[in-house]
Amino acid sequence: MVVEVGRKAGDGLPKKATGAALMCYASGVDEAEAVRETVAILKQADMAPLDVTGYGTAQERRDQGHEIGADEQELMDRALAENAVIVAQVTPYYD
Repeated sequence: MVVEVGRKAGDGLPKKATGAALMCYASGVDEAEAVRETVAILKQADMAPLDVTGYGTAQERRDQGHEIGADEQELMDRALAENAVIVAQVTPYYD
């Protein structure tokens, strides 16, 4: 999923960034639970989640014709095995 975050004191984003997009992988019994858990974890980390775009499970993505590379599959498997939220990429936004 991609989570867009705004600014909040202590968020760890670069000083001049206005927010960021975070590529996250999370486990859950369904997509809604994975989203809830991801938002909760990011709030605990002093982030300010604004919007979440989910892309579904690995199987749902394959059914839609998405190609999932080995690195991405490894992150999905790790999130599931560790029952974790993994932030794989942070892209800061600047005005």
